[in-house]
Amino acid sequence: MTHPATPALREAAALARQVWRLAWPAIAHMLLLTLVFLVGRGMVGRHSTTALASMQICGTLTWTIVSIFSATSAGTLAVVARSVGAGDRAGAAAAVRVSLVFALALGSAVSLPLLVACGPLLRALFPQAGAAVIEQAAAYLGIVLPALPLAFVEAVAASALQGVGDTKTPLVVATLGNLVNVAVSAVLIFGHLGLPALGVRGAAVGVACTMATEALLLTAALLSRSGPLPLRAPPAPSAAPDPLTPRQANAAALARVLRVAAPAFAERSAYHAGYMGFVAIIGLLGATAMAANQALIAIESVCFLSAEGFGIAAGSLMAQRLGARSPRDAARVGLIAALMAILALSAFGVLFALAPRPLLRAFSSDPELLALGARALPVAAVAQPFMAFATVMGMGLRGAGDTRTVLAVTLISSLLMRLGGTWLFAVTLGHGLVGVWLGSTADWICRSALLAVAYARGRWRSVAV
Repeated sequence: MTHPATPALREAAALARQVWRLAWPAIAHMLLLTLVFLVGRGMVGRHSTTALASMQICGTLTWTIVSIFSATSAGTLAVVARSVGAGDRAGAAAAVRVSLVFALALGSAVSLPLLVACGPLLRALFPQAGAAVIEQAAAYLGIVLPALPLAFVEAVAASALQGVGDTKTPLVVATLGNLVNVAVSAVLIFGHLGLPALGVRGAAVGVACTMATEALLLTAALLSRSGPLPLRAPPAPSAAPDPLTPRQANAAALARVLRVAAPAFAERSAYHAGYMGFVAIIGLLGATAMAANQALIAIESVCFLSAEGFGIAAGSLMAQRLGARSPRDAARVGLIAALMAILALSAFGVLFALAPRPLLRAFSSDPELLALGARALPVAAVAQPFMAFATVMGMGLRGAGDTRTVLAVTLISSLLMRLGGTWLFAVTLGHGLVGVWLGSTADWICRSALLAVAYARGRWRSVAV
């Protein structure tokens, strides 16, 4: 006799397969995007210490700018996936068109003023860095900033494809981008093939070439005749009594995207403000603690990026289910993605707890650094299931269009819990680097609880996109 739970289990297994089919290319894609900066940093470090110090400045600034101002991609994914789920591919195509143009315009508006004010801005932000470091950081940004609009285009194009359900094309393009970065950086940093050794400038050219390669290839994939959306087709005539003009239709499509993206922009700004305060607290603990923390972050980054891959799958599938008017399936797919992420990151957490020193030795052999890191990594292990749940739930709610809730949770968790908890544990109670990771773990626990409540209440089911 067939067990009554069998149909439900089969349905859950089918949803899990859909999550995994979208998640694993997204995880690999996120890892490859991070690898672009890590490869450049590793090569520059072999070139000179001053150049590596400059990368700590310009690399962090580039990441912060791209992360904040590419928030448009959150709106693109939500609108595209919701439209695809509703069977409105023309509406999805309209959202992609205006998002790409807006990303290019926004990138230009952000990068040009920064390019003009680059030198004085760096000297004001990093007065103790030294003239040589500032000079090389400015040289790097002088090459990367003009290419920054293409990074915004890449983020939007990748989100558009992910919203349709295609996470493999961004993975393939990111792989090609990494190959371009390695080849160009290796030749120009060290001066192979008869070319002069450019050091940090060579790394900047490698990153700029990668941004251009990925933006152009992803846009080409969207515009191709075999693309997933009818971007090349003229807009269909409206059957409404007062049809919109093309300009009005574009404005309406952009408004839909920005309605979701605006809170995501505020959320990322709040996150990075909290992160800068978090880094400032770590700076009070001394150079060894700072170095150990960098090693710990590098180890944990695999977990965070994996959780983001599951989150991309959750956001895309939840939005598609909502567009198809199936909120029950949207809720189930979000929970399944979160559970899969929890299982994956908990396995990493066990490794963190059992083998902290072997993991840390991949980054340093300094006995003091190893001792500090080995005490903090078990705390990071505790954080992994909470980080998995919070990351997937946050990205799932963004995909559903409920970016306001994620903004509120980020304000409470990042600015209050993380900063307050880190100061309490690390400075007031004197736990040092262990206190830093206790503060971040408290943030993830708080974030998980708040997002769980928001998810259970279900306001996201009725958010208009």
